[in-house]
Amino acid sequence: MGRKNSKKKKNRNKESAGHTLKGVLDITRSGMGFVILPESETDILIRPSDFNTALHGDTVRIKLKSGGGRRLQGEVIEVIHRKRTEFIGKLEVNKAGKDGKSFAFFIADMDKPMPDIFIPFNNLNGAEDNDRVVVRLLNWENGDKRPLGEVVAVMDAENSNDAAMKEIILGAGFALNFSDEAMEEAARIPDIISENEIKNRKDIRSILTFTIDPVDAKDFDDALSIRKLDNGMHEIGVHIADVSHYLAQDSVLDQEAYERATSVYLPDRVNPMLPEHISNFLCSLRPQEDKLTFSAIFQMNEKGEVKQYWLGKTIIHSDRRFTYEEVQKIIDDKSGDYASEIHLLNDIAQRLRKKRFDNGAINFSSQEVRFQLNEKGDPIGIVIKESKESHQLIEEFMLLANRTVAENISKLKFNNKPIPFPYRIHDDPDKEKLLPFASFAKKFGHKFDVSSPERIAASFNQLLKNVQGRPEQHVLEQLGIRTMAKAKYTTENVGHYGLGFENYCHFTSPIRRYPDIQVHRILFSVLNNRIMIDKKLEEKCKHTSERERAAMEAERAANKYKQVQYMKQFLGEDFEGIISGVASFGFWVETVAHKCEGLVSVTSLLEYDEFRHTEADYALIGRRSGKQFRMGDKVQIKVVAANLVKRQLDYEWVVDDEISLTKESRKKRK
Repeated sequence: MGRKNSKKKKNRNKESAGHTLKGVLDITRSGMGFVILPESETDILIRPSDFNTALHGDTVRIKLKSGGGRRLQGEVIEVIHRKRTEFIGKLEVNKAGKDGKSFAFFIADMDKPMPDIFIPFNNLNGAEDNDRVVVRLLNWENGDKRPLGEVVAVMDAENSNDAAMKEIILGAGFALNFSDEAMEEAARIPDIISENEIKNRKDIRSILTFTIDPVDAKDFDDALSIRKLDNGMHEIGVHIADVSHYLAQDSVLDQEAYERATSVYLPDRVNPMLPEHISNFLCSLRPQEDKLTFSAIFQMNEKGEVKQYWLGKTIIHSDRRFTYEEVQKIIDDKSGDYASEIHLLNDIAQRLRKKRFDNGAINFSSQEVRFQLNEKGDPIGIVIKESKESHQLIEEFMLLANRTVAENISKLKFNNKPIPFPYRIHDDPDKEKLLPFASFAKKFGHKFDVSSPERIAASFNQLLKNVQGRPEQHVLEQLGIRTMAKAKYTTENVGHYGLGFENYCHFTSPIRRYPDIQVHRILFSVLNNRIMIDKKLEEKCKHTSERERAAMEAERAANKYKQVQYMKQFLGEDFEGIISGVASFGFWVETVAHKCEGLVSVTSLLEYDEFRHTEADYALIGRRSGKQFRMGDKVQIKVVAANLVKRQLDYEWVVDDEISLTKESRKKRK
């Protein structure tokens, strides 16, 4: 206790008046602000009068204020980075003034306080009074009462789904549109491949090459080639869209791609990292077109052993575009276009996969929920997609390419130091965090050894194998994933625990991930003996990791919105579900039929019993009845509310016989 107090005292001495600090501004609904400091237990109170143009979520520099009081206070002296510059809301147009021109004020639909934005007549772009619009903040100088903005889009008043999806994207800090300068830059990129460019690349256009992607994909950023060599080996090429060839470093377009750092995939749309001209046309490896690629080409035997590899720039010509479903049918039926090549690739991929798990990779299965949508984007059905061999075929060769590139770079030094490089790392699990999970798994009869990282991986794999098809499968898988460290980008290469790789990076998706572009640039500089050293790379890794997390949160929010939309039609109906989470205020249930999660509030259980939360058991336990609601248990629920604004489903527990009897006996006693 004393040690903690002395640490706080140290922080207070360090954070003296006049000292400047950097952090993120969190504005409460009441309007008060707090700056959260990255490496401190203390947050700093910021009063609204001291925001100085900062908005909720902005990264700011603050100066501490002198004065009494137990709480540290400060004022914003600089907005370093705005979380978002585009907002959805309502337009109020004022009639023409003395100069004959109208102007407007924009009121944002925000649960956090922010000032109205002034829109001059020239910036209305056709918008009218009371329109719901998207507005971009252009400028806000200290001393100005209101920020200056422009209308970038008028919303369709009838399409609430479109507005909800756009608000999710904007709320996560992603712009809906590219700037005019970026779009002009993209449009100016030539789509003709010069003869000189072809001469500088390995030409593999004559080798059988194809892509395998989801049926609705438009941005094909990877392709596979295969041929048999005279020495009896198989040459397998992993070819990745050469985005870095078209994206000039530090250009306006490059800066906007870096700011986004990732494409955001929502159920009914993609908010791309790059303009469509690049992602779906110039760089997409479409069939029957010559395309520029960055490749990892392997000589392998049928056991999947790599005898040698080559990394470099290539030009390809895809012979065929496959969907995953088409390839799976060829694997299952053993016939179809290029069946022998696909079967060989699949056999090698399965060998690579087995070897990976034998070496300590963890075999977390993935169930993907896809919504079937009508033309308005409303969900009309839900499909559960599971990873099949066609998916694993692509996955294993992409993992091989990513690992090979990282291994290649990791061996090199510049001035006796490792080359700064954006590795994709996944740290060893925290033993203390795993102990409650191991204890919980034991209740289902699964042993878990936490004595070493290797034993943990082996235990996970055995557990995942044992739970296949059992009621607790999904819960234990999800809980297991939550106990693991989060993967991230960093220059500190500690390996990827989940995959069982000592060296790993992202090389294979530069159309939708900015770190892949960074990897391409560094690798190209190494191959050309002009090693690129970026002293700010670790800072950039933190940014891309943060953007990745924001995109994942946006995707989860959009999926939740669709779940609520879909379940509205079932209000009052009963479903079977699995308890997927437990807290002191209730438990979450995921329906078996739709994988839609809702909350059963503990207050709705009060008429049956009082329930206490037992963290170690992940359970709510009735004080009188002893009734347990435990993660993984099957329950019947009724859908009682579906709130689209809060993206929240409320369920009620459908009483079982045991509690009914208890309730009736209590009534009789009374």
